[in-house]
Amino acid sequence: MGDTELAAKQKRYALGALIATCVTALVVNANTSAVAILIPAISEDTGMSTDTLQWAVTGYSLVGAAVIVTSGSLGDVFGRRLIFLGGTILFVLSCVLIALAQTGEMVIAGRCIQGAAGATILACGMSLLSAANTGKEQMRAVTLWGAASAIGAAAGPLVGGLLASTLGWQGLFWIDAAIAAACIPITLLAVAESNDPSRPKSIDFAGTVLIALILAPLIFALTNGSTWGWASIQTLGCLAVTVLATIGFVLVERRVTAPLLDLALLRNKVLVGATLSILLGSGTVNAIMYIVSLYFQDPNTLGMDSFQAGLATLPVAAAAVVLAPLITPIVGRIGARTTIALGFIIMSVSFAALAFVQASWTYALFVLPLVGVAAGMSLQNGPCSSISTSCVEPREVGAASGISNMARYVGAAVMTAIVASVYSSVNASQLAGGAEAGEALAQAFSWSSISMGIWCVLGIALAALVARHVVQKPNELDYANAAASTSHTIPTPVPSQRA
Repeated sequence: MGDTELAAKQKRYALGALIATCVTALVVNANTSAVAILIPAISEDTGMSTDTLQWAVTGYSLVGAAVIVTSGSLGDVFGRRLIFLGGTILFVLSCVLIALAQTGEMVIAGRCIQGAAGATILACGMSLLSAANTGKEQMRAVTLWGAASAIGAAAGPLVGGLLASTLGWQGLFWIDAAIAAACIPITLLAVAESNDPSRPKSIDFAGTVLIALILAPLIFALTNGSTWGWASIQTLGCLAVTVLATIGFVLVERRVTAPLLDLALLRNKVLVGATLSILLGSGTVNAIMYIVSLYFQDPNTLGMDSFQAGLATLPVAAAAVVLAPLITPIVGRIGARTTIALGFIIMSVSFAALAFVQASWTYALFVLPLVGVAAGMSLQNGPCSSISTSCVEPREVGAASGISNMARYVGAAVMTAIVASVYSSVNASQLAGGAEAGEALAQAFSWSSISMGIWCVLGIALAALVARHVVQKPNELDYANAAASTSHTIPTPVPSQRA
């Protein structure tokens, strides 16, 4: 094969990888952000309470947290295209399962499967892009992939709400299945296979299972603790399982050849601070937007339909997308630590403003605080995303990015469980005390905002830890990835990008 023919083939593979990964990233992120808007419609159709259907959101994130690193490892060992293709097929099947679901249990099961599929697509997609491009083309591909992810995250609630109000909530999943299925032949015909021959062949499946065993009982306890009683046998039993699973996870990770989490990295204070900041920032945004979707659509409050609620989230998504490309110059002017602290301060103030919600509030009064939450998240999440991969040695970048990716999923799962518990318990308490339905929900929203605001105040303290001892400044590729961090899980560079 001549040089010209080889160059043409590589160009075709690069284009194929770009199309397949960008389209699937857009669909996965749109699907992820849209589901919260659909919860009231799914509840009405299946008869399952919104409290229980919260697992359609937290279950997705829980499974994603468990498999995001493992799926990347599987790609490195068995072939990134093969695992990416498997994730895409699984995503299509999960969409069909959810669209055909007659019960809430089927929806939740489908969403848990979808969490594994989405995490696999995002993890292996970035690796495929990295392998198919070099130099400036790699930067361009990463930027386009990030833009597709951000557009999907921003458009998801609007598209999901529109479909729910016209075709029914199942429409989103049928369309997502069709778009993802169209990427399968593209992946087969125009994406080159790649792997990492230097990586150990062992896969840490035990660590994957233990991550799920840590998170699932914890979320059960957080969700049901107010009903069971925080000192009840059920709650304490769930927390005990989480503690035991955590101990087991540490013991396993110390012994396996290729651990899911390199425990030695936890001695890196900058990485730990950046990771916790990502968890808090991404988690609180996901959590409050879940409550917003319920509050805006409740007939006792704003009484929006699904489309109106999706449209109402546009200013929030727009704030994150518009601010993303401005993060790099802001960091260059005031520094990473100050930018992160400023982001958490803005989030804390915005949550404090939402704490004053009254039943008489109109939509207009929600806009500015919610935009502030999104803008603050972008300010802190962007620098933390770039710092998390620049504060470690090049050979550790893959492991560090895995920790960051897992943190986004864990944050979304845990914070949504916390805020759902607060919202449900305060509402029930207010109603039991004789409050009107609208007033009870307003109080529930208020306390939900306060609970998220407390975590953001802790994030301000974390900013003192992040970027204090950064030796290597983030490079352009780090910032390109960080600019895409408007959705809850945007993978960062793999080791070959920083060698």
